[in-house]
Amino acid sequence: MKTFVWFVLGIAGGLVAAHLLNRDPRGHELLAEVDARINEFTDRIGDAYRDQEARLGDFVDAAKGAAGDVASATKDAASDALGAAKDAASGVASATKDAASDVASAAKDAAAKLTD
Repeated sequence: MKTFVWFVLGIAGGLVAAHLLNRDPRGHELLAEVDARINEFTDRIGDAYRDQEARLGDFVDAAKGAAGDVASATKDAASDALGAAKDAASGVASATKDAASDVASAAKDAAAKLTD
């Protein structure tokens, strides 16, 4: 609590000193120069922030584009794989049907030979 009181007294003393300094023309010029330097500093910081934000925005946009391309390629690959699997399953089903038909014919022929 003691530190807080000193802090508040320091701020109040600084405000009183600045008010008294501002009344004097030389002090007014000094405060105007300090204010100009602070404004210049904050402008530079703001410009640097906006530049960095633009760089990061470009990076994020590029990453989004790359992620979209990967997602699209993955979707296309999955679609192609599904089509190939359907074709393979259709081919296996057709081959199985033909083989079953051939076995049935052979069984019929064998049965016919046995009965003759």
